[in-house]
Amino acid sequence: MGATIASHVRQLGPYIPGILYHHERYDGKGYPEGIKGDEIPLEARILAVADAFAAMTSDRSHSNAISYDEAIEEIKRGSGTQFDPNLVDVFLSIVDEILSSQERTAGATPAQVESTPVVTGGSK
Repeated sequence: MGATIASHVRQLGPYIPGILYHHERYDGKGYPEGIKGDEIPLEARILAVADAFAAMTSDRSHSNAISYDEAIEEIKRGSGTQFDPNLVDVFLSIVDEILSSQERTAGATPAQVESTPVVTGGSK
């Protein structure tokens, strides 16, 4: 559905593979095509981790949010099966810094948020 909608916007063309395949699983048990590993576009593998974390930590009509720590444990459990293990390692290396940054900007004005340093990476 998302890829179909995006396909009607020319500027979103480069992002369609990420949208289309972000429900694929690293072990090949996902959808829509059941592709696995590096067959899944990098953008889709990145989006899969980010989308899963966001979904788990947000209240939804069908489920309540879980804590960041619980979501991180779920991401770890999915490493190598649901998610690309290399991307899980990258996510784990930066997630604490990102969450700390979000806490610092909670309730801030847009001008204050703009002056907050952007996290560009981290180390294990």
